[in-house]
Amino acid sequence: MKILYVISGVTGMTGNELVRQLLNQSEDSVEIIGFDNFFASSIETVSDCIDDERFQFFEYDLNDKKQMNDIKSLVLELKDGFDEVIYINCAAVVHTEHFYKVYSTYETNVVGMNDFLSQAIDVGADKYINCSTSEVYSMNSWNEHGGVKESDYITMADAEHSQRTSYATGKLLTEFFMKDAVDNGKIKGCSIRFANVYSKDEKYPKHIIPHIIESFKNNDEVVLLENSKKNRRTFLNNYDSCSAVLELAKTDSALDGTIYNVATDEEISIIDLAKLIAEKMGIDEPVIKFEGYRESDPERRLLSTEKIKARTNWKPIMDLDKGLTECVENYTKN
Repeated sequence: MKILYVISGVTGMTGNELVRQLLNQSEDSVEIIGFDNFFASSIETVSDCIDDERFQFFEYDLNDKKQMNDIKSLVLELKDGFDEVIYINCAAVVHTEHFYKVYSTYETNVVGMNDFLSQAIDVGADKYINCSTSEVYSMNSWNEHGGVKESDYITMADAEHSQRTSYATGKLLTEFFMKDAVDNGKIKGCSIRFANVYSKDEKYPKHIIPHIIESFKNNDEVVLLENSKKNRRTFLNNYDSCSAVLELAKTDSALDGTIYNVATDEEISIIDLAKLIAEKMGIDEPVIKFEGYRESDPERRLLSTEKIKARTNWKPIMDLDKGLTECVENYTKN
């Protein structure tokens, strides 16, 4: 098949790895239209792909109406030469520092997603993949049965507790947009709740793994939040998160408008994570300090992946030990 992919946030953590996997696969003939405004990324993330004639990149903003009309016109110009057109929305304001700023996340994560979905429908795209977040589970992020399922009821912190949940609320709303579009026969698609994705190529040390590595590298110690004394997480390598996106995109029977958890079950405490990273950096007695507290931060985040494994052939292949080794090697090298 000949497939045209249209990817927002294409230089971000998910977007750039999607480009790489698409260009390296041999199953289909692909072309990619990708755009990004470099809010939290750089053209460097796709430097190895930018000269590939199958990849057209634009420094565009999802919230710029004129630029999005240009993307729409280009898709309409090209679409008849392809068997399928697939939209993947990776654009999002995701760093924790923005979670508490309601308006920082709303325009891109909610309005932008819906406008991009509307464009996909207007151009007659076949499929739309909506990248959501496990933050949606809020204070109900684990259970004793092997992780929360997509069908479990959600217990969310509200404005009485923390503004943080505004980010999750916006992402939850996009899942309803997605389901409505599919239920009304406008397009095939689904939403994906990713859990704690990390990458060896992440540009800024704002997530926990690059924060720990950069701290040990530059200061010989790391400062963690007080929450870290109790918190446990699973960490999903970016290779596996992107392979899940592509597996879902090619599995028509899974594109019923519903939600898919994408995660691992390899749980680790944040303190043990810091110690494991220190060991990989040759630090025998790491200095770990605690400062600050994050409201509405669940002690665990453990997701069931039974649904995606039952409906597709996806499974994670990158274990945490290997993934952390790659991160340490890459961050310390640079």
